[in-house]
Amino acid sequence: MKIHAFRLLPGQDLKQEIQAFAHRNNIRAGWIATCVGSLTQVHLRFADQPDGSLFTGHFEIVSLVGTVSIHGCHLHLCISDETGRSTGGHLLEGNSVYTTAEVVMGETGGLEFLREADAETGWKELRVAGTTKRTEGTKADD
Repeated sequence: MKIHAFRLLPGQDLKQEIQAFAHRNNIRAGWIATCVGSLTQVHLRFADQPDGSLFTGHFEIVSLVGTVSIHGCHLHLCISDETGRSTGGHLLEGNSVYTTAEVVMGETGGLEFLREADAETGWKELRVAGTTKRTEGTKADD
């Protein structure tokens, strides 16, 4: 297992930068261990919805979870607004860092997280390849 830690700067896109980090570091089977920070624009897709919802304001990152790979990522974000009200969903591109986003990512050797089109679900689904038992994944569109 390997641990990566990095900071995103104001104006950077949370999802794009995580994916770019995976490519730069050839991460084949990674996951988000933790992320804290703030956003001024949030773009999420809620459960069973075809399109994303866009929010502007000041938001705290309460939680970021998911799988990361050079083949794509599947991330869910929970944010809170200035009243403490929280919302969450599938992370899309278009999430702009306000002050910081401090990301800690784990990586496992011997596995590879692949994304393959699934005729039944219509999404690119996780397929775990490598030396350990294969497990089917969850919905992801990227």
